[in-house]
Amino acid sequence: MNINAKGLAIVIVVAGVAVVAAYNLGINQAQNQQIAGAPAPANNQPQATPAAQSKNLLPEGGNALPANHPPMGNMGNEARFTHFQVGNRNVKGMIADGDEVWVGTSGGAIRYSLKTEDYKLYDVNNGSLISNGVFHLSKLRGKIIVGTYGGGMSVYDPQTDAWKNYNIPDGLADQFVYDIAEDEQGNFWIATWSGVNFVPGGNLDDSSGWETFTVENTSGGLPNDWVYGVETGKNGDIWFATEGGLARLDKNRQWTNWQHEQGLGASYEKVKDDIAFTNDPAQASKHHATQKAEQGLGNVKVGYNPNYIVSIVVDDKGIVWCGTWGGGLSRFDGTSWKTYTTKEGLPGNHVFMLKQDKHGKLWIGTNKGLARFKDQGAGFIVLTKQQGLFADNVFSMTEAKDGSLWVGSFGGVARLSNYNL
Repeated sequence: MNINAKGLAIVIVVAGVAVVAAYNLGINQAQNQQIAGAPAPANNQPQATPAAQSKNLLPEGGNALPANHPPMGNMGNEARFTHFQVGNRNVKGMIADGDEVWVGTSGGAIRYSLKTEDYKLYDVNNGSLISNGVFHLSKLRGKIIVGTYGGGMSVYDPQTDAWKNYNIPDGLADQFVYDIAEDEQGNFWIATWSGVNFVPGGNLDDSSGWETFTVENTSGGLPNDWVYGVETGKNGDIWFATEGGLARLDKNRQWTNWQHEQGLGASYEKVKDDIAFTNDPAQASKHHATQKAEQGLGNVKVGYNPNYIVSIVVDDKGIVWCGTWGGGLSRFDGTSWKTYTTKEGLPGNHVFMLKQDKHGKLWIGTNKGLARFKDQGAGFIVLTKQQGLFADNVFSMTEAKDGSLWVGSFGGVARLSNYNL
């Protein structure tokens, strides 16, 4: 599919910014977690390294753990991990689909069979995707949805073994697609860097009825056009995670939004001693800089913006959970806010991923490990490299048919079995 000149210009200008702005920590992590390169077997079958319980998912993925990783192996009665290498790539999206797990990386989408341990890579080279940078994976109406950096949205139909790509000429608001959700009426909502697409009836092939919601045409109801997540809630509510705060569109098409001043994210004074990143996105992007300046944070030159929501989930009770960029994890019950940071036991204050499992437990992926609330009492159960994660940064997670959890980081995936934690 051809991208128009304006779209191509956007890609060229934004591509460098995206590495920082979309919390792409690959450069920094690569300095500490280099993967030893080794070609894959001729049959492309992932091979285990018994001592390390390690497998390859890409030919250049490497055949060893990060050099500074603790020893692997059977961890007794504790959870057992298997590692999958993907080289110097981030794993930003994953979805379990029956006997398969899809792994979205910055080098394409991998379809992995739990039964045969075989896999297939879909990328630009084989004509499946327009961009190899995968941010989002989900399944809607029997099809696999792939949201990419700069390549729009790609849809795979298992029935026909065929891909179809959607981009700006097909109705998308932007070529950067971060999330998609289906509401109770069967409509699709697509989160992009230029607002939110509303797709009536989920009909992706007829854009004549599509709408795009932006800051401008909602009179500020959508607080920022950079939208990183969309979730359906109770009573027909649709929730949006943006760089400018949380927004809700109710069944009456009324907009409401919330920012740090209403309770979203922790204060800088509370978290300043625990900020992990000095590579502030505002130093690389005018857009990010503007958002911080509007909050009076122009002098804060580290990775902190409490209005910047990079992950969102609405749980079974209708509680909205927001993961912020340096401001910790915020909980919103529709009336009041509560925020959790390292002061309350969260491993890190940059919350990249939120996932509710089939048992109703909320998993929190941070820059310093994976966490969930303790069943009894205050605080969190935390998993890091010391307990078997591939890396401490946790960008994605899915729950497979066999009950295992798959946790995506920079450089690889950890498969966690018997996770009675």
